[in-house]
Amino acid sequence: MKTLKLKSTLLILAFSITSIIFQGCATATKTQKGTVIGGAAGGVIGAIIGKKVGNTAVGALIGGAIGGTAGAFIGRKMDRQAEEIKNSIPNAEVIREGEGIVVKFNSGILFDLNQAELKANARTNIENLAISLKNNPDTDILIVGHTDASGTDEYNLKLSERRATSVKSLIESKGILSSRLSTEGRGETEAIADNETEAGRALNRRVEIVIVANEKMKAEAKQARNN
Repeated sequence: MKTLKLKSTLLILAFSITSIIFQGCATATKTQKGTVIGGAAGGVIGAIIGKKVGNTAVGALIGGAIGGTAGAFIGRKMDRQAEEIKNSIPNAEVIREGEGIVVKFNSGILFDLNQAELKANARTNIENLAISLKNNPDTDILIVGHTDASGTDEYNLKLSERRATSVKSLIESKGILSSRLSTEGRGETEAIADNETEAGRALNRRVEIVIVANEKMKAEAKQARNN
């Protein structure tokens, strides 16, 4: 409960600071506003989406951001890829924020209870995602597994790691370079809902796939900015 209260406080603070930013940019164009947010308020946006996607995903998005007009260049590419993913995987939640994308699956869609082997139907979802990753090669991908708090800390951590690895293995088998892929298991440590209710536990059991620009795309973005 303390974690949820802290996240709620961060969310309120984030909206307050973001409101100030927007007021200061009332006469700016959309591109200018995006530049201000990307360059000066990454932490604020991170706090906002942290409520939905968890700290590891937020950290990956913020850590990979370069901000400014170069960030806006990357953002436009991510917009297009996010739409592509939404159209090909309708039962995934696609969160487009800052300079990256988070694709979030309820683990029940991908795995049977307490299992790490992908369901047959789930394989289609991941294979469709792999097609988009192949179509957009200048990105790095972090796969993060999460659980609810039902089991022990050790069990939940290992289960989340195995699930993230299962997703990575299938994506890699579809021709995505392993150098683009990394995994993390977070167990029960990044809850986004109350573990005291079944509805909350279901939300906490999830796999997040974070897509960010690689160094090649960042260099291209910086070059475009300088031209």
